[in-house]
Amino acid sequence: MDRDLESIQQARSLLDKAFQAQSRLAQFSQDQVDSVVRQMAEAGLGAAERLARMAVEETGFGNVADKILKNKFGSEFVHEAIKDLRTVGIIREVKRKGILEIASPVGVIAAIIPSTNPTSTTINKALIALKGRNAIVFSPHPAAAGCIQEASRILSEAATAAGAPEGAIGCLSHSTIEGTRELMSHRKTALILATGGHGLVKAAYSVGKPAFGVGPGNVPAYVESSADIPQAIQDIFTGKCFDNGTLCSSEQAIVTDAAVKDRVIEEIKHNGGHFLDEQEIQALGQVVVTTKRTVNPKIVGKPAATIAALAGIRIPEGTRVLVAPLSGVGRDYPLSMEKLSPILAFYVENNWQAACDRCIELINYGGLGHTLAIHSKNDEIIRQFGLQKPVFRIVVNTQAALGAVGYTTQLFPSMTLGCGSLGGNITSDNISPLHLINIKRVAYGRNREQANDSSRATSAPRETRSPINRGEVSALVDRLLAGRRLESHPPPEPAPPPEPGPPPARPTPPEATPAPPEPASFVCEDDIRQALKEDRKIHVNQKSIITPAARDLGNQKGVLVYLG
Repeated sequence: MDRDLESIQQARSLLDKAFQAQSRLAQFSQDQVDSVVRQMAEAGLGAAERLARMAVEETGFGNVADKILKNKFGSEFVHEAIKDLRTVGIIREVKRKGILEIASPVGVIAAIIPSTNPTSTTINKALIALKGRNAIVFSPHPAAAGCIQEASRILSEAATAAGAPEGAIGCLSHSTIEGTRELMSHRKTALILATGGHGLVKAAYSVGKPAFGVGPGNVPAYVESSADIPQAIQDIFTGKCFDNGTLCSSEQAIVTDAAVKDRVIEEIKHNGGHFLDEQEIQALGQVVVTTKRTVNPKIVGKPAATIAALAGIRIPEGTRVLVAPLSGVGRDYPLSMEKLSPILAFYVENNWQAACDRCIELINYGGLGHTLAIHSKNDEIIRQFGLQKPVFRIVVNTQAALGAVGYTTQLFPSMTLGCGSLGGNITSDNISPLHLINIKRVAYGRNREQANDSSRATSAPRETRSPINRGEVSALVDRLLAGRRLESHPPPEPAPPPEPGPPPARPTPPEATPAPPEPASFVCEDDIRQALKEDRKIHVNQKSIITPAARDLGNQKGVLVYLG
């Protein structure tokens, strides 16, 4: 069979199994779900080292030690964060508003896995998917298909052993563009989790399904003059060198103040940074960037010495990071883009305002919505960076690479980082199980008295209202009725007084009869409430004007008496 057709058919088969499995998962209790997810996390943790070695051997990216940490983060650390989340049944009740919130799974998830962080992303996505009672099918990057398939197999076996239905976790073994497109667009796919390059994420959004994609990161690290400079540079180098820079949240440029430039340069050299001259910068730029203005995969996740050799650059032994002093950002400065390797651009600015502008320029050149790091002890400058930067993760006095994913900060632990509308994504959050459930809301109706109380609370204060002139209202109604040719009957003119004369004989008075009650011409809700306080009735007839709220409350409380 043609490889593309085989991939398409496999995608359909895996989706059929996942669809059936998910219908059973939807009936699981919270305890059942938590048991499955716990055993999956334990299996991922137990295989962390083996999967790390497989990933490095297959892709050539990064290093084993850091990939082990990524796998532990994606399993143990993520599980610790999600284990107590309620994702089944009633997850929240707001009694004062009469609202119940009920979790509902989204269905079958199509998950696209990159080659830079293959096994850790697979573990992470599987845990958060099944925590929400969803099934998941993986489409691996072809360069990392073997290790991703093995991670999927380990997780699937652990889930099944814990009681999950067969097929809840699947993975394409024949991954092609056509197969991935079928997986994303199939009618049984409910949602897409896409981690990969810009083209892949764009394709995920274009198939007409709900999708969580991620944008690229071109992360500036600003070292402000008040910073603990030795600690700041150590943090930046730790982040930049972690797994040879393959995390999209790793630092891509250092921006610093002119006042502390010399100290920053000294610390960079002390931490194993090698500054390039202009000729070396040009040579390195030609190796890092392809003719299509993308990162050359030959340098991704490689150590500094390997990259320098590719560019024909001689560097001192022990060099950890190649540092390129630049004066601008953009196409003429290829090292100002995201490099996914231990290479840092370096900028010196006169003050924090100029540094702020430079950081924004870098973010606009490929990192909108992603991450920025600031090293400073000045809270006002930190807040200004938070207010002005077009990113949704600003990490302070820590490394960006692991701070953004929630390892060295209190952000939600995740290997999938949304970049919001700025980065062309649907969310700016670190993706969690709560993004992979729908929430039903059961809302009880308020009784009329509560609604009226709420209405009065939002209206003008009573003392500022104009008093009701019932005579004016009655006259207005009479004019309206007259205009509709419905006669209103004004009281008759009083008869003229009689001529004076002798007083008539006093007749015997008849037995006194009570006068009929006078109907009210206008009744509002305040009149009803006042009558309730005074324990009296209000008489009305067909000509009486009664507001709807007054009629409802008056009838309910028996205050209104209707005259014939």
